[in-house]
Amino acid sequence: QLQASGGGLAQAGGSLRLSCAASGRTFSTYSAAWFRQAPGKEREFVAAIRPSMSRTYYADSVKGRFSISRDKDMNTMYLQMNSLKPEDSALYYCTARLNWNVGYYSSKAWDYWGQGTQVTVSS
Repeated sequence: QLQASGGGLAQAGGSLRLSCAASGRTFSTYSAAWFRQAPGKEREFVAAIRPSMSRTYYADSVKGRFSISRDKDMNTMYLQMNSLKPEDSALYYCTARLNWNVGYYSSKAWDYWGQGTQVTVSS
């Protein structure tokens, strides 16, 4: 089970930090990711992190502004969002899957989903 939190309202140029807490199983062998979905748009990939924590992946639209990380216990994941833009406004979902899938940028590659947390960036 995944529980996302930390969303809210921010001004353009500001920062927010999203958290995703996992429960019910040991997530040390799971990859994790963030996706987002704006009204009227498809769910899109934001960032992913592999079980080893040695590799991270980002969508071009957030590269250099967002950072994905995990706690040492591997049961909490974060998305630090800096230099926010109005186009970052969306419902953000955390997701996880066992091991890794090379199709990580597709929502179809992920098995477990949190409920979403709303991020709104004002201009």
